[in-house]
Formats: sequence, C-alpha cells, structure tokens
Amino acid sequence: MALTFTSLTDLLSHGYDSLIDVRSPAEYAEDHIAGAVNMPVLSDEERATVGTIYVQQSPFLARKIGAAMIFRNAAAHVEGPLAVNGGGWRPLVYCWRGGQRSGSFSYLLKEIGWRSDTISGGYQSYRRLVYQALYDGTLSQRVVLLDGYTGTAKTDLLPLLAARGVQVIDLEGLANHRGSLLGSRPGGQPPQKAFESALAGQLQALDPDRPLVLEAESSKIGNLLIPPALWKLMKAAPRIEVTAPLAARADYLVAAYEDLWTDPARLKKKLVALVGTRGRETVNGWIAKLEQQDMTGLAAALMAQHYDPSYAKSRRSIGAETVAQIHAESLDPPGLETTADALARALAAL
Repeated sequence: MALTFTSLTDLLSHGYDSLIDVRSPAEYAEDHIAGAVNMPVLSDEERATVGTIYVQQSPFLARKIGAAMIFRNAAAHVEGPLAVNGGGWRPLVYCWRGGQRSGSFSYLLKEIGWRSDTISGGYQSYRRLVYQALYDGTLSQRVVLLDGYTGTAKTDLLPLLAARGVQVIDLEGLANHRGSLLGSRPGGQPPQKAFESALAGQLQALDPDRPLVLEAESSKIGNLLIPPALWKLMKAAPRIEVTAPLAARADYLVAAYEDLWTDPARLKKKLVALVGTRGRETVNGWIAKLEQQDMTGLAAALMAQHYDPSYAKSRRSIGAETVAQIHAESLDPPGLETTADALARALAAL
C-alpha cells in the first residue's frame, strides 16, 4: 500500500521497522530521508542504461530490461542484508516518485510474507514537505543564539550544553564547515538538500516549549544557505555573548584549525584572497607570520584585523540584542566546562 504523509513530522515518525531507499547510490548520496538505508534496485550505471533505452528505443523495452535488473538486484538484498529479518518485519520503501522501483521491491517483499508498504510520491513527496517546513512554513522553536567573536569556542560549547540538558543544533557540524573564509573542513560540504534534510530531522525532534540554542551565523555557512524559516528566527533571536582574552582565543584557534596550519600553501592562498578587503600591507603581515611559522601570532592578528571587525559590523547590521554576557577566562577543557555551567544558568533565567 502506498502511504500519503501530509506533514514532515508524520513521515519522520512513520513507525515502520526499517526505511529503505531503493534509488541509485548517487541519488541517495545527494539526499535521503533521515534514517533510510540504501538498497538500490538499479545501480547508477543501470539506471542510466534504462533511461537511454527508454528514450532511444522504446518505453516497453526499457521497462522489461529494467524489471529484470530490479528483481535481480532485489534478490541479492533478500539473500544478503535482509536475510536476518523474521516474518513480522515491517519495511517502508521509497524511490524517486513512488513508481516502479519501490513498487517492484515492495511487491517482492510482500510475496515473501513481510508487511511492506511504500511512500506515495516517493522522495519527491518528502522533499516537498522539507521545503514547506524550511522555506514556506513558520517554525515554532524559541531560538537563543550563542554569540561571540571568532575563537571563543562556541562550537565546542554546544555539546557541553547538550550534556546539561539544553536543546542545541550544531549548524556548522551539519554543514561540515567552520563558518568563515578559512573554515573549510576535510571532506567538503554536503549538498544543500542533504543539509536541509539533516536540519529538518533535528528540528522535528525538538520540544517547541523549550529554547533551542544555535551558534550565531551569517545567512550562509560556507556555500550552504540557512533556510529562510530558520534564518528569520535567528535574526530576531536574543543572544548570549561569550567573551575571552585574545591570547586564549588565539591558542584555541591554533588547536581548532590544526588542519589549516599544516597546509601553508592552502592557507596562503586563502589569505591572499583577502587583499581586496584588508589591503596588501595587512595581508603581507599575515603571510610573514605564516612563513615564520608563528601560528599563534597569525591567529591573533587575523582575529584583531579581520574577524573581529567583520563580526562587529555584522552584529550592528542585524541589530543583535545581547541579553547576557559570559566571560571565559580560559578555553581549555576545565575552562569550557565552567563556561558551559554559566551559560546553562543564563539560559534557565531567560
């Protein structure tokens, strides 16, 4: 049976034992429903072959050849990872549009005796629900932003707050980016759709009656856009600012950006890109520190001459409201624990 879901909450809380995405590996990698396991019934190459036959020869031939491929691949899944499931197993299956791929796979599972259903409209219906929630809808969360200059360990404070029972979402973690020109991380960023799926999944799991703490960001994290419904809440959200001495922030950045300092050629290229913003003399000063391997001095200079002025300008343009300020004298593990305690108390008072 094809099930129709009218809300993202209903779809994500589907109640089935397993959620199976039978699309090709490339389709799955671009985006998929949270918790779905990929069991492709057509590989990327097979899907391309069937599509070519459909266009260049005949739809009937494409369906016939495609069906043979689908059932052959489905049999491999039944003999492989699905072999451990007993007779009461209830899988929910989807493909791109809820058509032949998911229908064929679900039919086979039902013939075996498993209680299998499909999602009407497939991935496309799910994507519409995500778009409605993050672009067209209004989110109900009460957002509080964790603010502060670069190097105040805001990202590292989020899991410490979560351990204290605070609702948090690590946007930079979802985006795999540290949210600045120098903030790229190994592995690159996920596709925009995958970022939105991960974000929507976490938002749906929250208690709307309790505050949600996010790190203050610009409207983009690297190349990824913060969806409008969340960005609207972030722009209006009250902020708790974390402050720390410049020396402590510099030491923290040297440790946090270790992957960048160990690749001087890549870092130099990023610094040169700032000539138009900060001037050649300033950038040359940074490059000199890089060549001297004075990473702590470089981190301090970057914050004082680039990050702090940019951050202050951004906060003024948004008109940010700071409702509390927490000073971290140190940003080592004990210092972060102390800061997290103070932040939790400040949040409880809001």
